[in-house]
Amino acid sequence: MATPSDQRPPTIDPVAAQRWLRKAPPQSPWLHEEVGNRMQERLEWIKLQPASWMDWDAVGGGLEAHRRVAQRYPGAVAHVNAQNPARDAAARDALRPAWWSPRRWRAGAVRFGAPGRDVQMLWANMALHMAADPQDLIGQWQQQVAVGGFLMFSCLGPDTLRELRAVYADLGWPAPAHEFTDMHDWGDMLVHAGFAEPVMDMERIVLTYQTPAALLDELRGLGRNLHPGRFSGLRGRGWRARLEQALTARLADPVQDGRLALTFEIIYGHAFKPQPKVQLAAESAVSLDAMRSMLREGRNTPSRPR
Repeated sequence: MATPSDQRPPTIDPVAAQRWLRKAPPQSPWLHEEVGNRMQERLEWIKLQPASWMDWDAVGGGLEAHRRVAQRYPGAVAHVNAQNPARDAAARDALRPAWWSPRRWRAGAVRFGAPGRDVQMLWANMALHMAADPQDLIGQWQQQVAVGGFLMFSCLGPDTLRELRAVYADLGWPAPAHEFTDMHDWGDMLVHAGFAEPVMDMERIVLTYQTPAALLDELRGLGRNLHPGRFSGLRGRGWRARLEQALTARLADPVQDGRLALTFEIIYGHAFKPQPKVQLAAESAVSLDAMRSMLREGRNTPSRPR
């Protein structure tokens, strides 16, 4: 089990991760949309009806998934965050109501730009496994969520691409992807960041492809290899041909009529932000804002079914 001092995945290149955030294409991958749909079904488990929520990356996490969450909470204000200018523009084009639409003035408005603070739900679909510093990112999310609110997230787990990893290992090549974190370690990170009552679960989704080219094209849309030991330069057509031959030989699944099968482990999690605790000592200092928050929440905190 990871401890706070070693919770950062050891095989991730932070420079490459930051580069991906800056250059990630303005598209919503099919897999992300599917995971987002499954995650929003898990909102049935939570009785709190948020008055405001934030979508951490509406384009990367899935625009259709965003719309499903918005339909579930029609009266809630939605704050839309973006990871780069291209995704911000795409989110505005897709989600901003027309100037003549009554939605611009009714409840359930969409807000773009700077992330909203004190939202009652933060929705982060398929973002955490691509973060340069995931513990820091979870800490940012904790600061955005109001006391009594909750985080809802999903990400890839360590069993993802196990077939592809085996092919690369047999060929003597560097890993095709960085390592993904186990769900129990994510739970530890949530608690370390100040969340409470983390609930984690996972499932495996097997996707099949008609050709190795289709498989590789989809992987490029999902993200990049952030492993520091990845191939350092461009590879030629001969390397690509050898890879495609190996994929055809190793990933063909007779149960799927010979289509190429690839596993994705999907981790889902949610956790609540509790009332802050004051550490008592011989002499304790509490900020005025923190004291007001504790007093206000003490009067108004609703009961939450367990």
